[in-house]
Amino acid sequence: MELLDQIRIKALASLRPPQRLPLSEWAPRNVKFPQGVNNDPGWMELWPPQRGIGDAITDPFLERVTVLKCVRVGYTTLLTAAIASYGLNEPSPMLLYMPTDDDCRDYVVSDMEPIFDASPAVAGLFSTDADESGRSTITQRRFPGGYLKVLAAKSPRNFRRHSARVLLIDEEDGMEPTKEGDPVTLAERRTLGFVNRKIIRGSTPTDASVSTILQAYRESDMRIYEVPCPSCGARHQLVWADIRFPDGPESAHWRCPTCEAPIAERFKAEMVSKGAWRATRPEVKGHAGFHLNALISLFPNASWAKLADEFLRAHKDPERLRVFKNTLLAEAWEDAADTIDDEVLFKRHERFGLGVDWADEDGELHRLDMPEAVVIITCGVDVQDDRVEATVMGHAEDGTAFVLAHFVFYGSPEDEGTWRELDEMLLSRWKHPLGGMIGISAACVDSGDGGWTDEVYAFCVPRMRRGVMAIKGMHGFSRPVIEPSKGKIRGGTEIGRGTLWIVGSDAVKTQILNRITRAPESIRFSASLPRVWFEQFASERRVVRRIGGRPVRKYERIGAKAAEALDCSVYALAARAAIPLADFDKIRARLRGEPATQPAARSTAPRDYLGDTSNFL
Repeated sequence: MELLDQIRIKALASLRPPQRLPLSEWAPRNVKFPQGVNNDPGWMELWPPQRGIGDAITDPFLERVTVLKCVRVGYTTLLTAAIASYGLNEPSPMLLYMPTDDDCRDYVVSDMEPIFDASPAVAGLFSTDADESGRSTITQRRFPGGYLKVLAAKSPRNFRRHSARVLLIDEEDGMEPTKEGDPVTLAERRTLGFVNRKIIRGSTPTDASVSTILQAYRESDMRIYEVPCPSCGARHQLVWADIRFPDGPESAHWRCPTCEAPIAERFKAEMVSKGAWRATRPEVKGHAGFHLNALISLFPNASWAKLADEFLRAHKDPERLRVFKNTLLAEAWEDAADTIDDEVLFKRHERFGLGVDWADEDGELHRLDMPEAVVIITCGVDVQDDRVEATVMGHAEDGTAFVLAHFVFYGSPEDEGTWRELDEMLLSRWKHPLGGMIGISAACVDSGDGGWTDEVYAFCVPRMRRGVMAIKGMHGFSRPVIEPSKGKIRGGTEIGRGTLWIVGSDAVKTQILNRITRAPESIRFSASLPRVWFEQFASERRVVRRIGGRPVRKYERIGAKAAEALDCSVYALAARAAIPLADFDKIRARLRGEPATQPAARSTAPRDYLGDTSNFL
């Protein structure tokens, strides 16, 4: 009888559900990092801010968790621990959405699988071998009681025929609207069949006007992580306005808003360990929101001195400052303006150019010489039905752009003479103030408008080794400035990699707008440019439209203004981005006529060509 009792006790114990533990307690006991996945392999250790987020993720009384985050805080790793916990302790359908297919595969192969394989509690649970039906794939895993699907948000089909009790979203601000609507809204609809659903969203923010993670955080209880001041004990959220570095990055410290005492970096770990999350909107129930910036991160690369150094490197460049605010401070970018005032720009023209004579308002002639700071020259070319227009732009080592000249070559693109005139200009070399001659290193020629694609290819392909690239502008603010096409089919002919280059026109236009409004000295204009050029340069404005229920930025033409000057400038800046890192000391030495210490290496791979090195090395 005693033996039967023991058997019964053991049998009943085996049926007892696992103990429900908050993620902050469960993960350190059950999730293990292998060598190569984490800088500190071994059992997972959550730092204090992560514990509050982890506990919210597994809190049955919270339906929604929103994390407005920076980089370098381990959010994705926290999601991996959450997946392991739900898969083992509360088996159910789970969906994880990421922006692209590459993101999904990289996450599964580089993070999820190695961590799960190293963690005995879940080893084999999500394995493709564990699914006897044979339906598991790299990004879709079945396990007893549920499944995990890691899907790309860019494809509308990934929102069909899928349902989930647990929905996880990573980097939602990097997701583009689909043809069927906002991907986050579509994803949340997949949870409607579960009364105990869990929706976990996290992302670094982008622009304030379109950031969905910022909007979600504002709808939550808006928690901030407050730390105690070692001097007075007052609790505050660490914000960038309170970080001071009067004597350079190494002097970076936090100034307490209450007692104004300077607090050195060495106190940060203790402050963070004693910190706590506080809801600034406690009246909101069921939706926990967390704002997490890098100022409380304990990673060495997130020290206050490192962040101060990054800020000093970025604060004069609006694009780098945007990245700093988004990725390190977890703050959305506020645009200074959405339009450019062409009259203001015209009044800013300066006496420089390509060595031409220019008459001022009094009729007096002035020589417009090239600025000495110019070390690289690029060109952007726009093709119209009756002409080809080109803007020549110089670039300084510090990134300053000098619009040196604009050319119009009248004639049909069908006429070889039109292209001959353009080619002669692209081959020109101009006198540089240092004494030598300088030419165009790279040029982007638009192939996307007017039905002149074949003519553009016929011109550009034989000149690829001179840095003449056929390009096509594509919309989308998350696109790279310029990248080689991956190959397309047109008229039955394959366009190989390197034949066509894709320019992220919205991204470049945003660079121009931010530089003009926030760092006007970073783009300068030659007095040789006609008044109409400035009108065309300011021909578009940035607007926000709702597409599929999601706010989306786009550029729209202002009235019936022509836009050739703007397009040419976009292409000239894209051409600069295509040029590899240059040895500016070597460039200046060559321009001074000094003998080269060694011959410049030349690329022998035309499909990956990025500019004629003879013009800038």
